[in-house]
Amino acid sequence: MRWDAAREQVRGSLWVIPTGCVVGALVLGELLSRIEVGPTSPLAFQGTADDARSLLSGISGTMITVIAVVLGLAVVALQLSSTQFSPRLLRNYLRDRANQVVLGVLVGTFAYSAGGLFTVGVAGGARNDEFPRFAVSVAIGLLFVSLALLVYFAHHLAHSLQVDDIMRVVEENALPVIRSDVFTEEDEELPAPPAWAVAVAARRSGYVQAVDLRQLLSAATGRRLTVRLRVHVGEHVVAGTVLAWVWTASPAQAPPPAAELATTLDRTVRIGFERTLEQDLGLGFRQLADPACKALSPAVNDPYTAVQAIDHLAVLFGALAARPVGDHVARDPDGSVRLVVPGRRFAELLAITVGLIRRYGAAEPNVVQALLRLLATCAALCTEDPRRWSAIATEAGLLVDDAERSIRQPEDLAVVHAQARVVAEALDDRRAGRLSRLGHAAAGPPAPAPTQP
Repeated sequence: MRWDAAREQVRGSLWVIPTGCVVGALVLGELLSRIEVGPTSPLAFQGTADDARSLLSGISGTMITVIAVVLGLAVVALQLSSTQFSPRLLRNYLRDRANQVVLGVLVGTFAYSAGGLFTVGVAGGARNDEFPRFAVSVAIGLLFVSLALLVYFAHHLAHSLQVDDIMRVVEENALPVIRSDVFTEEDEELPAPPAWAVAVAARRSGYVQAVDLRQLLSAATGRRLTVRLRVHVGEHVVAGTVLAWVWTASPAQAPPPAAELATTLDRTVRIGFERTLEQDLGLGFRQLADPACKALSPAVNDPYTAVQAIDHLAVLFGALAARPVGDHVARDPDGSVRLVVPGRRFAELLAITVGLIRRYGAAEPNVVQALLRLLATCAALCTEDPRRWSAIATEAGLLVDDAERSIRQPEDLAVVHAQARVVAEALDDRRAGRLSRLGHAAAGPPAPAPTQP
């Protein structure tokens, strides 16, 4: 888990790749300075040692200015994204590989040019007319590459601030979590901790970011224990409260000491200051629901942005509705439950996300219609689960009720009622199809056709 945490930290840090580029630039400069080319070579810098020092000094100063401009633009982008959309979207900018690479090349070019000032035109404190001409030519090439990347950065930043691109990134990051098939037990009731279960407290406060399922299962199986976490991934815990329960098959078996259990959970359950998308099923939905709610606030009044967010949420809910989603339950070869990690159900995510936007946008027919389209998509793609059909019907009813209380014009309500009928028809088709399949199964295979004499 420490390696996973470090990898996640590296992916969201702006300093890791630039630091590596600085080190690489200094090493590259040292290697290229040993390559000797003649003054007549097309790859050789044609000026004197003083010209080369002036050139490297100018490139270093230019790079400092360019880096300041890039960092200033990045800060403005982060501020706009945080205030206009959601502070939970900042990590997407920090994890943007293009931004990290551009900043790394700029810083590396500065380090390469500044490092060359120690060797070009000087030797032992005295003037030296001999200098690595090829290395100076490479500095000129890096300057042109940096300028090209500056133009690319402006282009990339302008596109990354568009709401469509922001939501597309959230959608692409959230879909792999939905399709990971880690939390899939939705039909089984979680085993309740028995009276002899040992409650293990959390050692630190924060959000449960990820659980090392394989290592925790191995530890529980090896000691013949059952481990059940109290919170799901993405939920906040406070130090000293119950993080998990651990128990043996019978009270006659003595469980390991609580301190040892706490150490095992501390090593396999990562708790951090923020939520991450590694195993957190609800974070992607939250990142899309926040811009929708902000767009519907009286200070913004941008219902179309809310509709765009709902359209992207429909993609996530469509993927979620088509597969089982729930808890993670792991068993040993003899069938005994050894590990239980709670997860969010489809109905819970639907109620939290759709309900949150509904309470802000019930007075806007376009928003209500978009939410009903989302529910119709869920009804068309969801698994054969009457509980999901009921959850979809409940949310549709709440949307229509709130719209009827908030929207006064009958013409506006007609659009809402028409879309609500589409949801009801989709649910009726699903129920009718299930009943038809049940009827065919009960009737058995069709009788063979009579043969001709």
